[in-house]
Amino acid sequence: MNLRESIASQPMRAFQKRIIGICIALAFVDGFEVLVAAFTSTAVAKAFALPNAADIGYFLSAGTFGMGLGAILISPLADRIGRRKHILMCLALICVGMAASALAPTSSFPFLLAARFFAGLWIGALIPSLNILVSEYSSDAKRGTAMGIYGIGLPAGAATGGFITTFLLNAWGWSAPFWFGFTLTAILLVLAYLWLPESILYLVEKRPAGALEDYNKIGAKLGYPNESALPAARVSAGKPQNVVQMIFGGKMLQRTLLLWLGYACLMAAFYFANTWTPRLLITYLTNPANGGMDAKAAQAIGNNAGVLVAVGGVVGALLFALLARRIHPRVLTAYTLLWGLAAYVIYANVFQTTSAAFMAAVGVGIAANGGVAAFYAISPSIYPTAARGTGVGWMVGFGRIVSILAPIVSGYLIDGGMGSQTLYQIYGVILAIGAALVFVLHRSMKSDSTAMAEDTPAAVH
Repeated sequence: MNLRESIASQPMRAFQKRIIGICIALAFVDGFEVLVAAFTSTAVAKAFALPNAADIGYFLSAGTFGMGLGAILISPLADRIGRRKHILMCLALICVGMAASALAPTSSFPFLLAARFFAGLWIGALIPSLNILVSEYSSDAKRGTAMGIYGIGLPAGAATGGFITTFLLNAWGWSAPFWFGFTLTAILLVLAYLWLPESILYLVEKRPAGALEDYNKIGAKLGYPNESALPAARVSAGKPQNVVQMIFGGKMLQRTLLLWLGYACLMAAFYFANTWTPRLLITYLTNPANGGMDAKAAQAIGNNAGVLVAVGGVVGALLFALLARRIHPRVLTAYTLLWGLAAYVIYANVFQTTSAAFMAAVGVGIAANGGVAAFYAISPSIYPTAARGTGVGWMVGFGRIVSILAPIVSGYLIDGGMGSQTLYQIYGVILAIGAALVFVLHRSMKSDSTAMAEDTPAAVH
């Protein structure tokens, strides 16, 4: 039994749990980054004198657009240089993007958009490598649970960011949340440098310089004896055309399309709920026709609603982790998205009442943010090791590029007079479409008895 087989079959040790803990913390940064724009949108609109909802939509989408391109163009680099180097590089450049966002002059809205885009590039490139490390360092028995717990990082970052952002905005103004993001990322960069190992599968398949030494160092931390040579690689990898074939060739074309389109449906609904929920509630509450609440009080209520969407995501990720050992993760993912149809329709009909809106926001978060954890869990198992970073990265990128349209299109629809109720109902239907796509993907995978077998230490059971 070699090291990777031991990890797959043996109970998880403290070293593995620490790796997953670091990845959760790094996903926390992603969650904060996703929602920092939503929670600061009102303050930014005032500071930069933005005239309409469409401009706010561009601000909300700038980082998301960067995330999409980063996932597509930069995340595949991890398959060449390794997960560890890739993660450290991304964290360093996220720090640069966060600092640039905080330093943007209020006379130059394009500068702020460019800074948000730059930070988004490296956030988008980072997440696929984290997904893969968590999956590879989890045992087969605990992988679904580990991925579900890892998925808590994103909504936890969003929820915590919402609480902290409200305080930071009141104390120091619109730029303070971006400085907080810079500081948090810099701390995690140091921790990742000290404690995050390389992917074992990368060492075995790619065999970079010093691979055997790194392999044995990891083995020693897991109580495994030194090897005189690396285990045989399972996949002959390295040629770009082979990777593309692994993602789009034969049956993989259908599976890739189903996975990516399902994820895109989720991301559209996710970004609408997470970016527009605070703003729409604030607009409703401050409208004179609805009582004309004080702007600061409305800001606090709107941000609280956004936080509760993120809290719902934590609940959703925990539920996924608990249920993943009893219900197949792909089926559970489809059910999560299907629940989103009901949750979004319920929210659409009660958001005018603050107390009811708060409760319904949790349900929205269970579907939207919990769905992200679900896709993080099921996506690595679709692809073989040699194409895993590229396949998962391209999925994340495709979903996020499609999703940038959600805040922008929603802004134009709002300017055109469409009501909040109709918008939430539309995105609920989009989630139901995503659920159908995942169900079809599951049937496709189930029909092939080998789909989850060879070369899938990331398979979710």
